[in-house]
Amino acid sequence: MEYAHGDDYEGLVSDRGESSRRVEASADKPVLSNQGTLAAPAASAAPVIPADSTTSAAFAPDSAPASADVQDDATPIQSRDGEVAAGIPVPHGCVVLAATPIGNTGDASLRLIALLQQADIVAAEDTRRLYDLARRLGVHVNGRVVANHDHNERQKADSLLDEVEGGATVLLVSDAGMPTINDPGLAIVRRAIERGLPVTCAPGPSAVLDALALAGLPTDRFCYEGFVPRKASDREQRLRSLHNEMRTMVFYEAPHRIDETMDALLAAFGPDRQMALCRELTKDYEQVRRGTIRQVRQSVVDDPPRGEIVLVIAGASTEEVNEASAEVLTDEQLAHLAQERSKAEGIRMKDAIAEVVKEHPLPDGSFPNRKKVYQASLSLK
Repeated sequence: MEYAHGDDYEGLVSDRGESSRRVEASADKPVLSNQGTLAAPAASAAPVIPADSTTSAAFAPDSAPASADVQDDATPIQSRDGEVAAGIPVPHGCVVLAATPIGNTGDASLRLIALLQQADIVAAEDTRRLYDLARRLGVHVNGRVVANHDHNERQKADSLLDEVEGGATVLLVSDAGMPTINDPGLAIVRRAIERGLPVTCAPGPSAVLDALALAGLPTDRFCYEGFVPRKASDREQRLRSLHNEMRTMVFYEAPHRIDETMDALLAAFGPDRQMALCRELTKDYEQVRRGTIRQVRQSVVDDPPRGEIVLVIAGASTEEVNEASAEVLTDEQLAHLAQERSKAEGIRMKDAIAEVVKEHPLPDGSFPNRKKVYQASLSLK
């Protein structure tokens, strides 16, 4: 079900495995939903995807481990090499980008398993995590394993592509989710395109799409903005520049920065913009907090979230865009406004200019140059 900007968004609770239902929500609390305990996979000749069970509680206390390395279960999914991969074609002379589980081992595809078994080379963001995933899947990695991460992928690209040119299958995986999406892989893809070598994908889990689907916000048009900038000034400018973005926006954030980011969201988009905070997606303690920015921000203060976080922010309405789309003021116009404020409030011209400039950010989120506005104000005298 899709929800327009004006719908009663705060009243939605959805538990995975149950139909969505309406409940009463207070004015200062977001609506929360969380997933029940995942059933442990049974051993079999092929991977068994754990079945979800649900709870009737609207919210369970935060007790998830802080480390993102902890998976949803410790029981390996049993598979016998050759049986699972049988009948699943693996391309030769090709780079294959394969998505790995973002938390729940049961989300691994049979195609991923076949690729892990049969690829000539596996380029992994962290080789230790790759072997741990293979262990949990009950898969033996037969090909050569190499490290491919942000610090070395440019140097590794051509040597790996030389292998592809010789007919090898090079499997590229990140620690979780799809390579190239805030993960290594883009350098190899670009270089493969330049060299005219084939690249394909084995799609699968994606935190961006998972959060977008669970947020209950419009999905017909959305933009992915990656991690919120760490530096305060960069973060504030980036968010200000998105104030008039009409598409649903998706961000990644770390739990130790969520307080600062929620304050920045409040300043950039106001208290009433709808949003969802999704944490620990696909894991035992998966939770989605839905509501206004004010409500979700307060929930972060009252109950700090742990684990990996994805933020989904509603786009601006047509009315908001029309209100904010006034003509960008010139330095002379800003100087005139500052002069009027200085006289009306009895404050220094310098202080009036600082206030006026801050109230009129440019479309890219930056502010007009105060020195230029001051120079313009001198001509008014």
